[in-house]
Amino acid sequence: MTDDNKAHVPVWTLATGDARVPVSVGDGPITAERLDELRTVLAGLAEEPIATLEAHPLPDKLDSSRGIPLDAASPLAQHLSQLITQSARSSSTAATATAAGENLYRMVVPAKVAAQFGQGIVRPMMAKGIPGGLRGPLMNSSGIVGGAVFVPVGKAATAGAAGGAGATVGVAATGSAALTVAAPLVLMAVAVGLSASADLKRQQAIEHITELLEQLQDQKLDEERNQLDGCRDTIDKATALLLDQGKLGMSLGLDSAAHAINVALVTVNRRLTQWQAALDKLPAGKAIDIDTLAKAFPGIDEEGGTFRTHLELAALAIALKRRVIVLQAVEHAQMDSGNPFQNFARSLKADQQRVDKLELGISDVLERLSNLELARPSGLLPVFTTGEVDRLMRAAHRIHRLSDNIASNSHAPDVAIEVVRNKDGSVIVFPAQPA
Repeated sequence: MTDDNKAHVPVWTLATGDARVPVSVGDGPITAERLDELRTVLAGLAEEPIATLEAHPLPDKLDSSRGIPLDAASPLAQHLSQLITQSARSSSTAATATAAGENLYRMVVPAKVAAQFGQGIVRPMMAKGIPGGLRGPLMNSSGIVGGAVFVPVGKAATAGAAGGAGATVGVAATGSAALTVAAPLVLMAVAVGLSASADLKRQQAIEHITELLEQLQDQKLDEERNQLDGCRDTIDKATALLLDQGKLGMSLGLDSAAHAINVALVTVNRRLTQWQAALDKLPAGKAIDIDTLAKAFPGIDEEGGTFRTHLELAALAIALKRRVIVLQAVEHAQMDSGNPFQNFARSLKADQQRVDKLELGISDVLERLSNLELARPSGLLPVFTTGEVDRLMRAAHRIHRLSDNIASNSHAPDVAIEVVRNKDGSVIVFPAQPA
């Protein structure tokens, strides 16, 4: 997971509240597999959500444009710097690994906690060729890097809290280990990672919509796209302000942006209802001729088409809504500094469930469409013409490929957030991904 020379990589265990769990690892090195087992144990036994944080050497080449930058004065950067400084005082491994001042930190939040963030934000990327898609644990210009040996930062992880909810917890005399209480660090990392993940999906949707509209030349759909993407500037400003623990004001226009996104989601829901009704009207167990299907789903058998543009507009509205939900959850959590992580998770989960339901409804439509058996248009001739055969084959391929866009309905995976820390203390947070 780092370089090929199996360098030692320090790993911290971070609690989001006062938590004690049985000691499950000694002071010696552990493998990546053992670390995964440790995460499972911590998730099952800890009273509060537990995350792990690994410090890896910075890859030679890294596309920072996919991440969200935060300066050294931001709470996330400060909490991370404090953890590093305090750990280096009592751990030679941590001191050596972080001496250069720049590293790639990988925080893993267990599935038990990740489920509270909504299943739509982070899920395995099954399709190939997704721009900026993150599939592996750690990446550099040549792909996944391999072979680290993990060293638990023992006393450093228990003696120095990263600030926030709860005071620093010492090592218990009864044989239980107290963990670093780092709710703000975990909260901020997860919040920025989820926001970056949602914005990555927004960028992909905009690219697809732009390409489709060039073929359609539909002014109404073009206006719908512009109104949605016009919310981005407001959301970006609000994100930067909140993550610096500022207060959102009316001048930002976030309320107007949220209203525009909600209106777009109403449109998405209306279209979804129409698609579901159209599918219900199709005869069960029979082949459907292309013309009948294209009438209910305009352009479904074409490379572009209105239906596919509607799908991308839905993806754009959902991605923007997810960013707004994260902002609202962070704002809510910061109002109560006593338990920011719990407030964040509760606020996020309720709204995410509604968005997840809409996204899964669209996925159900796509799955039903991709499983349809197609027939040629009805006509007087008893045989297929060459043109009909070509159209049927192309349409069948394109419609069956709709399944590539189906959202996973499986259990939420562990969530990994990668953070680059620069020498000046500033950080870049990359999109959250399945661990």
